[in-house]
Amino acid sequence: MKEPEPKDYAVRAKVMKALAHPSRLMMVDALEGVERCVCELTEMVGDDVSTVSKHLSVLKGAGIVACEKRGLKVFYRLNCTCIPGFFNCIESVLKQRCGSSCSTSAARR
Repeated sequence: MKEPEPKDYAVRAKVMKALAHPSRLMMVDALEGVERCVCELTEMVGDDVSTVSKHLSVLKGAGIVACEKRGLKVFYRLNCTCIPGFFNCIESVLKQRCGSSCSTSAARR
């Protein structure tokens, strides 16, 4: 494998920035193994459709999700299946840092 170049880190940072919002993390988690329409994600997140669509646009721009329009609805799915494993890694960091007191309430698989 070749040594990463500075531009490679910029691309990686774009993906990390796309995940760096609680609502986007919630949507990515909700898309694990299942497609969902914008209306479902809007209900889950509790924001308006415009805000959820902007979040999804950020995720799509980073290559994390893909979408397909069917009739009047747009359905989203995870574009990279390694994200849930990344979330498990974050949970491990949280548990090491401060035990169960700062771990998220959703137990990971």
